[in-house]
This record gives sequence, C-alpha cells and structure tokens, in this order.
Amino acid sequence: MTLTAEAILALAPDDASAKAARGLLAPAKWPLLGASDAAVWGECSGSGAKPYQTQVDLAGPSFNCSCPSRKFPCKHGLALLLLRAQEAQRFSAAEPPAWVTEWLVSRAEKAQRKEERQSEKVATPVDPHASARRETQRWTRIETAAQELQRWLADQIGRGFGTLNSAVLQTWHTMAARMVDAQAPGLGTRVREAAAGVHQGDDWPAQTLRRLGMLQLLCEAVSRRATLSPDVQADLRGAVGWPHDQADVLADGEWVVDRWTVLGCVVEERADKLAERRVWLHGERSGRRAWLLEHAFGGRGFETAWLPGSGVSATMAFFPGASGLRALAADIVGPAALPRWPVEPLHDEWLRIARRVALCPWTSTHPLVVRDAVPLRRGSAFLVVAEGRALPLAIGEPDAWRLHAIAGGHPLQLMGEWDGQRFAALTAWRDDTGGAVWTRSAT
Repeated sequence: MTLTAEAILALAPDDASAKAARGLLAPAKWPLLGASDAAVWGECSGSGAKPYQTQVDLAGPSFNCSCPSRKFPCKHGLALLLLRAQEAQRFSAAEPPAWVTEWLVSRAEKAQRKEERQSEKVATPVDPHASARRETQRWTRIETAAQELQRWLADQIGRGFGTLNSAVLQTWHTMAARMVDAQAPGLGTRVREAAAGVHQGDDWPAQTLRRLGMLQLLCEAVSRRATLSPDVQADLRGAVGWPHDQADVLADGEWVVDRWTVLGCVVEERADKLAERRVWLHGERSGRRAWLLEHAFGGRGFETAWLPGSGVSATMAFFPGASGLRALAADIVGPAALPRWPVEPLHDEWLRIARRVALCPWTSTHPLVVRDAVPLRRGSAFLVVAEGRALPLAIGEPDAWRLHAIAGGHPLQLMGEWDGQRFAALTAWRDDTGGAVWTRSAT
C-alpha cells in the first residue's frame, strides 16, 4: 500500500481531526508501536489512566480504537498511519498482541458471516409470482406519480419563472414529498434540487429549465418503460429511486477481477446526519471505471477506507444498467504495490462520457481524468486548462489555492467529477511521483 501523509489526511472526517492527528506524532505519545504484513497497532497516551489501543487493518485500511471519539477514523488512527508512513523504523516487527489478533479475527468472522448470509439469501427460494406482483404494484404507483408530475411540470412552465417566490417554491417541496410517498424518491430529490437552484446564480433560469427538462424526460421514460432495453430499464429504476438489492447484484451482476487504482474519494454530508461517500476506481487490465456509493448514519463512519492514489487487488460486482459505473466491492484481496493511473487523452475521456450519456441520459455525475492540466484563476473564477480547453473548477477556495501552490504553474494530472457544467477535482498526481500529491479536503 502506498501511504503518503497527503493520502492519509484525506481520510480525516474533518480538518479538526487532521490537525489533532498531526499533534499526536511525538514519540512520547506512543509507548508501543508494532506492525505486521496485515496490520499496524499502537498504544497512545491520552487523558485517561490507560493508553488508547489503536489498530489499522491494512487491507482496507480499516480502523479501530478504544478512545470514546465518534469520529471515524479518529485522530489516533490517523496519527498511527502517519507515523507508519513517516517513521516506519519506530514500529517493531512482532506478533500482534491479543487485542489486535482478536479484532482481526472478529473482522474475518464478520466478513464470513456476511458471505454466508448472502449465500443463504441467494439460495432461499423466492415466490416468482409474489415478487412479480409486488414489482408490478410499485411500477403502477410510480407511473401514476410520473403522470401527476408531468401535469405539474406543464403548470410551472405555463406560469413562467417570474412567479417563483417562496410561497410557490413551497409547493415544489410538497410535490417532492408526494413523489416520495409514491415510492419514487429519486423524482422527489430532483424536484427539491430544482427548487434549491432557483434564484441561485445569473444563469438560474437556464439551469432550472434544464432540471425540469430532465424530470420530463424521466416521466416520459416511465410511461414508455416497456419499450426500453433491460439495461436502460435498470438505470431508470435507479433514477426514480428504486435501489437494486445488493445480494442480487452480488449474485447476478458482472464480476470484474482486476487491480484497481483509487482515483478519488469524496464524503459529503446529507440531510438527517447521513454521510455519503463516493469512491472512483480504475481497473488496470479491464480499463473499467467503477463507482462505489456508500452511506453512513449518525457519524458512525465507514468500515473500509479508500486511499486516493493507492492500488488494491479486488473483485467488483457491477450493478445492472447501461451506464456501467456503479459497483460493489465483492472481494478485496489486499493492497497492490503501486497505482496505475489512466493515461487516456482528454478526447478519449469525453468520448467515454458521451457514450455513457447516449446510453443513459440520467447519469448526472461522470468520472473525468484531465491530463496535463494547469490550474488558473480568471477574475473570481478558478479554472483548469488542458488541450486548449478551459474547464470551470468546482472546489472550495482553500482547496483551489492549495492546488495552485502544488502545481506552481506547471501541468498536473487531475481526476474529478464532471456534472455537465463544472469539474469538481478530487485528486492530483504527477507521473514521476506515482502517488497522489493533492486530494480534496474532507467536507
């Protein structure tokens, strides 16, 4: 595994955790440090009588600590990995203590039980008639909701955007709630996003019309669902907010065994203390891009950490659909020695996106690798320029200035998310260094 301070600090849940981790690097803080091929561990002196027992499973990496912090990973786990990356000689090569062995064994047993439950679920006979009846009933509710939404969309266009005040926008949220009640939460989310964009920016009328137009396209697709290909139907199902069962994906999805480079990782806070994590991967042999979408509630954090710029040998199970992006990590074998970054020119990257949009117009976020990109500032806007084309850069100002400082006016390789309007950079690297030299700060 490639461990750099930049990549490790990118795992921090917030800037305060990253700063606190840096403050725990003094030798006196760690009376015990050890490492094996599978894990690193240490005891960190804290405010209590007993030191905190901190451990990291390197296969993830995954963290565990006896401290009371609800943040994940906590400052002790981050500090332990920082020490391993910067001062590996301080770690003794020895058999792990019992508390480390027990945790590693419990993780292995948990993974085995999960596989057994999934196998049992797959093996359990399902009444095909009952399943088909439930599916038909839900699609009927969604179709009825889509018809109502189409009438509502026509009313909004007929009234014109000049009438959009706070009272009218409240009715948009009411419509969004009706979509959720009709088991089409994806449609509701898009209505809320359209409402949030009203009066935001100089081009808000054009952007609002674009969002409402996409809703109209989705409603049309629902009404013509029977004429669509199975792959497009699968994407449509996801777009309206009907998730695919993960056990079904593991059982029936396309499995791709490869060595994957972690291109980027971003965690964003959603409503009701929900954290969403998006991880982007690139397969060395297959050339596939994979998108892992995960959620955590109430500050619990994510069990597995994905370090941008690291390599991992794993099997990905891909969800059904024409877009071919979303996947599950079906089996993680372990870390790979070095990342293998994509080397396609920007023209080929645009072709990837164009083909994906042609197959699935509802895919709103695309992975984009921009090689030999130079960050620039024009007026109050940040841009990246590559192959004679300027892309608006969608990141916070502190991150933008840090990226500028690292580039120093010279080209970098960048990976980020393209939404059709702006480029949200997530990771930067140089071909001669191998690892990531910049990652977007935790949000």
